[in-house]
Amino acid sequence: MASKRNILVTGATGQQGGAVARALLSRGHRVKALTRKPDSDAARQLALAGAEIVAGDLADAASVVRAAKDVETMFLMGNSYEAGMQEETRQGIIAADAAKAAGVGHLIYSSVADADKKTGIPHFESKYLVEKHVVGLGIPYTISAPVAFMENVVAPWSIGALSQGTYAFAMPPERVLQLVALADIGGFVAALAERREQAFGKRFDFAGDELSGEEQARILSEAIGRPIRYQEIPLAVARQQSEDAALMFEWFDCVGYDVDIAALHKDFPEVRWHSFADWARAFDWSALEQTASAG
Repeated sequence: MASKRNILVTGATGQQGGAVARALLSRGHRVKALTRKPDSDAARQLALAGAEIVAGDLADAASVVRAAKDVETMFLMGNSYEAGMQEETRQGIIAADAAKAAGVGHLIYSSVADADKKTGIPHFESKYLVEKHVVGLGIPYTISAPVAFMENVVAPWSIGALSQGTYAFAMPPERVLQLVALADIGGFVAALAERREQAFGKRFDFAGDELSGEEQARILSEAIGRPIRYQEIPLAVARQQSEDAALMFEWFDCVGYDVDIAALHKDFPEVRWHSFADWARAFDWSALEQTASAG
């Protein structure tokens, strides 16, 4: 096991940041969890798990510098869904500059796979602007770039249909998509923090599995214990909801993520990579029943 490190995790009360914080704590590292909501349930749970909760905001450089003063590593991520894309970029640049000002020895920035390949997807481009700024700062950095989350299957926009027996997604049923479990994002970032110098100056796209919507529905049927059918959402319907999302779905269909999963998993054996079936078997599907009864 690598030596224990002092690590600042931003977005620690969210899905991805929370997964990173929990993975680091489970591996014996000292975690400072930066959050705008130190009194939230998520913050309290992290505190119980051993994290030091620090109030701060990525838009407030002074609060980030204070939180980062005595840490060796900082995990930085933004949230375009919450802040908006322009604000995500602005906050990411402010926070990266604050990491440099605080003397952080290793900045791990969470982007998205293929953001560096001119995808034309707005929320990929907003992260890539921060990436480019991080690369130009002149401090040791690593770019952590996950593919789509397995947990999107049970996101607020998906779970209602799923509770009714339908897995709906805006892609053809046979089109393959690469996916990663949140737990594996946490495990991968922990591996980057532990490898430290070996990861400096590198960008890692990473995934846990790749399968079609039809295959996902089949696995979900087995895991949930009742039939789940795949339904393709027309792109025009997705576009009415979000142009950004529609551009992403188009890109998924025409280009898509291209992580060499076998090589990646061989290179990072310390991560307990989950297949989609592993993830689905471990998930607590009682959440579906609650959704159905609430509806």
